[in-house]
Amino acid sequence: MTDFSRRGALGLIGGAATLPMLGSPAFANTKINVGALRFTSHAPSFVAFERGYFTDEGLDVEFKFFQAAQPMAVAIASGDADYAVTAISGGLISLAEKGATKVIGGALSEEPGINGQMILASNAAYEAGLNAPAELNGKSFGITQAGSSFHYMGSKIAGAYDADVAYKPLQKVGAIIGALKSGQIDAWAIVPHIGMALTGAGVVQHIGMVADYIPDYQVTTVFTSANNAANERAKTEAFLRAFSKGAADYNAALVDKTEGEAAEVEMVKLIHKYVYADKSYEAAAPSIINGAMRINNDAALNMGSVTDQVDWFKSEGLVKDNITTETLVDPSYVEIT
Repeated sequence: MTDFSRRGALGLIGGAATLPMLGSPAFANTKINVGALRFTSHAPSFVAFERGYFTDEGLDVEFKFFQAAQPMAVAIASGDADYAVTAISGGLISLAEKGATKVIGGALSEEPGINGQMILASNAAYEAGLNAPAELNGKSFGITQAGSSFHYMGSKIAGAYDADVAYKPLQKVGAIIGALKSGQIDAWAIVPHIGMALTGAGVVQHIGMVADYIPDYQVTTVFTSANNAANERAKTEAFLRAFSKGAADYNAALVDKTEGEAAEVEMVKLIHKYVYADKSYEAAAPSIINGAMRINNDAALNMGSVTDQVDWFKSEGLVKDNITTETLVDPSYVEIT
């Protein structure tokens, strides 16, 4: 397996069944770095850490926080992170084509009946007539980088109306938020815990839902290095078991709401340590609660959605034409739907 330095990985971007249970942890304090964003959608990793599920598997976890998907893919390829959860990007696919990364499971998903990703307009654009996605022609849309999930979502939405949209790469989610609030960009799409906070404050306007344009969207995936997927199976299964326990707790408390109010409060307080930590609990709680989206049970992966995403990246010339879902995904770890 080829070794990838950080510089090498950056250069590349530029250019199954239920997991088996072990009688005891397979590892003793094995250190791993887990990549994450400070989003509610990354809660399963936070829950698994806080509730000792990683420790139970013998994994000593340290989080590495990022502000966009592509740098996380670089970190996995270069060895700066061992496992991560984020959206499929052109960079991730290109690194998989080079033998550096593999998707091993699914995480955040759009699901009918559950709050999903929101399409937003700046107040200025809204006042000028952008009050529905059908009015996107001639407007600008914020993305982190070309080939990001924001680019994919924007293109799918605009494509429904054959709209000519200018995509503005701003590198970080925080920069996109600032540009939307100030009217430097016209539109964006984002997870509901952020979208609801912005619309609730009156600084942007809600004009649609991503799920109306990308039904059953596999928003984020679990991924690792190709070496871990191929040669560190026990450790990778241990990570997925712990992650899946965290996801089950999160879904029960905030999505299905089967555990009662006390469990909901406990979960929100846990997530608040990582998401909106600069705000008071009272200020953060509504966004965390109202923005909860489904995390796939047992990290199951929606291969139909993954295929659609890979096909889009190829159609846009953002990845090589010969890339397939098999290039990107190791299907042996979780259920494929």
